[in-house]
Amino acid sequence: MKISLDWLGEHIDLTSYSAEDLDRLLTFSGIEVENIIMMPDKVIVAEIKTIDPHANADKLSVCMVDDGTKDLRQIVCGAQNFKIGDKVPLAVPGAKLGNGFSIKQSKLRGTESHGMLCSQSELGGNDDQGLWILPTEFKIGTPLNKIYPTIFDLEITPNRPDCLSHLGIARELSALSDKKLKGNPDYTLSETPQRIANKSEANILSPEKCSLYTTRIIRNVQVTESPHWLKTKIESIGLRSINNIVDITNYVMMEMGQPLHAFDFNTLEGGICVRPAKEGEKFTALDGLNYNLSTDDLVIADENKAIAIAGIMGGADTGITEKSQDVLLESAYFLSPSIRKSSRSLGLSTDSSYRFERGVDPSQIIGSSELATKLILELAGGKADKETLISNAYEDSLQSISLDPDKCRSVLGHNLKDQEMIEILEGLRLRKIEIRDNISDWEIPSYRRDLTRTADLHEEIARVYGIDNIPSLHAGWFAKSSEADHFFDFIENNSNELSSIGFYETRTIKLTSKLKIDDCVCTDNLNAIAIKNPLSDDLTHMRPGLIASLIDVAERNLHQGAEGLRFFETGTVFPGKETSEEAQHLAILISGPEQSSWIHPSPTPAGFFTLKGILERIIDKPIEFILADIKQENAAFIVNIAIDNKVIGRAAQIAPSRARQIDARHPIFVAELNLDLVFAERSQQVIYQELPKYPSIRRDIAMELPFSLPNREIEKVLREIDSSLLESFKLFDLFYDETGNRMDKNKKSIAYSLTYRNDARTLKSAEVDTEHEKILSELRTKLPIEFR
Repeated sequence: MKISLDWLGEHIDLTSYSAEDLDRLLTFSGIEVENIIMMPDKVIVAEIKTIDPHANADKLSVCMVDDGTKDLRQIVCGAQNFKIGDKVPLAVPGAKLGNGFSIKQSKLRGTESHGMLCSQSELGGNDDQGLWILPTEFKIGTPLNKIYPTIFDLEITPNRPDCLSHLGIARELSALSDKKLKGNPDYTLSETPQRIANKSEANILSPEKCSLYTTRIIRNVQVTESPHWLKTKIESIGLRSINNIVDITNYVMMEMGQPLHAFDFNTLEGGICVRPAKEGEKFTALDGLNYNLSTDDLVIADENKAIAIAGIMGGADTGITEKSQDVLLESAYFLSPSIRKSSRSLGLSTDSSYRFERGVDPSQIIGSSELATKLILELAGGKADKETLISNAYEDSLQSISLDPDKCRSVLGHNLKDQEMIEILEGLRLRKIEIRDNISDWEIPSYRRDLTRTADLHEEIARVYGIDNIPSLHAGWFAKSSEADHFFDFIENNSNELSSIGFYETRTIKLTSKLKIDDCVCTDNLNAIAIKNPLSDDLTHMRPGLIASLIDVAERNLHQGAEGLRFFETGTVFPGKETSEEAQHLAILISGPEQSSWIHPSPTPAGFFTLKGILERIIDKPIEFILADIKQENAAFIVNIAIDNKVIGRAAQIAPSRARQIDARHPIFVAELNLDLVFAERSQQVIYQELPKYPSIRRDIAMELPFSLPNREIEKVLREIDSSLLESFKLFDLFYDETGNRMDKNKKSIAYSLTYRNDARTLKSAEVDTEHEKILSELRTKLPIEFR
């Protein structure tokens, strides 16, 4: 929102403050100054004297303009909206416009141009439709920065609609400085008699969306160009002057923050009706566009048609023109959510809707109508009806909030005096109505709807006093880390570990569809929780697992030509109706070869045991894959992931038929871990070991065993052997012959490498042989194997 300093000066004396001072004052109070617009130097008022076509360009004109000097100045111009006698801004050579463009003498299509005629947008305004036509009263040669004031472009937060006007900013600056408001303007008082409108005059069919609607008729007005002072004011803040009636309504809105609308009364058929739009109702607005309305939209209508979209924009057929004689002036209070919804659905945002969306001051609705009526009578003549008609009268009760000075000092951590707090709140125009036991009650002005509780008063006191004036204090020291902290670090470490080995983290929505639940192959899905009011058919259930989301991500990447897939996601899952507890899971998906490198120029596609190695790396403990007796349509097979016989998750290969559906070129392997269970099994402390000083001795063993005997049984026996010398063991070979030509097809051959070491001395071969034979004997005793 743009604010004029000259306009503000009508409400508060700011002569002792520079633009930089006001910038700092507003910014530190919570009102962001996005830009300070000053009219550039060397931009003056010029008058068009002649207009001739350009010899070498159809869309250019060669103008001779009077800039107040002895000779006329030749300018080449591309605009079309001006005529001889118009006064326009002229940027002479040496001028630097706000967009960083420097003006210099140049040739355009072979014709000399000694400057540039400017549009409003080129000088910081909003209108870019041709040249800026200045008022005829302007003196030729006058610098524009002596006519148009410094403009502040402010970003007003949604909770402060009271600052969407010059009066609102003046109130704010008065509270932030030692300056008082001039004349203490109060637009809440009314001198005009008011009467409740009958149904034939104004009928409110949506009282919940329009709690107050007022109208007043001014007859026999003369619609003309606005006077110099009014036109200059609204153009200085980027608004386009239209005519005196419309400019007055815009002036009142920018002065008080209350949007108004003026209808051509003679175009209306019957009384006013505030009603919901009809489904599919057509409406042509003042912007010339046609809108399809719905029953969610509120309209102002006469007996036969909609004449305005309430709080947003009027209709093209009932707008004020030069032929208008009688004016019906509307001032109303519309429900903010209703205006916001209509503005979004129609894609139509205006200065009016911007204010109604955030909320206007209901106590100044009648006052704003009176101010506009007064100005219309002064500038357009005519005679106003003696009464203001009111429909659905709004009862506004002011809220009060209690303030305990001791509590405020405790919250702010600063020893403000009671009188300082009182002066700050009174400066904000709050009124003290009662005091008891050093606790005071403060009545909140109708325009400060953002103040609802004691904490808001604390914030206002801190804001006006100055946050930078309150010293920083240590309110507390570091707390001991908790299990929640350790769990968070555990998840972050896992994510970092996976990212370091080439995985990409995904983030997906916690909702899924009933069809996609079948892709959660590593969780139980029978009791997935359904949403009572789903947003769409794709978001009907809380996700019981993460695999379905990873398969969606994989499909999108495959369609983009990805070859090797490495994805993981950490997030909340919802196991089902049997338990109300949520759980934190980690899901992993791999498919295809790893990225090629100089070490692996032609890497092979990932397999199931690639997945096992990745899981052991992040869990940092040996794990077992135990075949699960679970059948799922979208899984080729499923295994339980266990640590010391405790299941912590599942892994699976996606069924080839499902993989083909997403155009996968390689098998897809997935795993999903319950991080709460993994976290419980983690090592409680980090143990550092010294690098071995003495060499190890390695012995290899090869054995035949039944094909159905799982490898984990061998490793279980090896781990249970009480040996002081066996340091580690590792599987390095597996062979079986499905044909039975080279080996019984019911058997397989595997080979292990056993590593022996003594941390205190070098081992002798004989003692290793003894220990090795002891281990072989243990294996023969406990397992049906034969050594080769």
